[in-house]
Amino acid sequence: MWYTIGNMDKKILIVEDDKAEANVLLEKFSQEGFSVTTAENGKKGLERAFMDHPDLILADIVMPIMDGITMINELRQDAWGKTVPVVILSNLNPDDEIVRHKAPLDFSYFLMKANWTLEDVVRAVKKELKMS
Repeated sequence: MWYTIGNMDKKILIVEDDKAEANVLLEKFSQEGFSVTTAENGKKGLERAFMDHPDLILADIVMPIMDGITMINELRQDAWGKTVPVVILSNLNPDDEIVRHKAPLDFSYFLMKANWTLEDVVRAVKKELKMS
């Protein structure tokens, strides 16, 4: 289900297994006027992405069933999926072994959860979507 407040036509898919975090992001981006939907793991995120073709995907890395890296790598095998911007939100560092081991990983921004605010995430999304 897509959640929309306002009339913005940009769609964001949030792939995050932490429900509280996903809800905070969903609320913030809805307030910013985006159409937003969520998925709780990489497998469901991949399915949702292929079904809905969002304008941007926000994805965690460590998730059950399918991690975010695998999801992104599978997404990039598709003609549409090669071009959709992905912003990583993770507790991991981009230099961590799990991130480097599963490369190549093609993303627009890598934001460590400990270092970002909601405004940082909104700025990154708007910049990637050429809205600011």
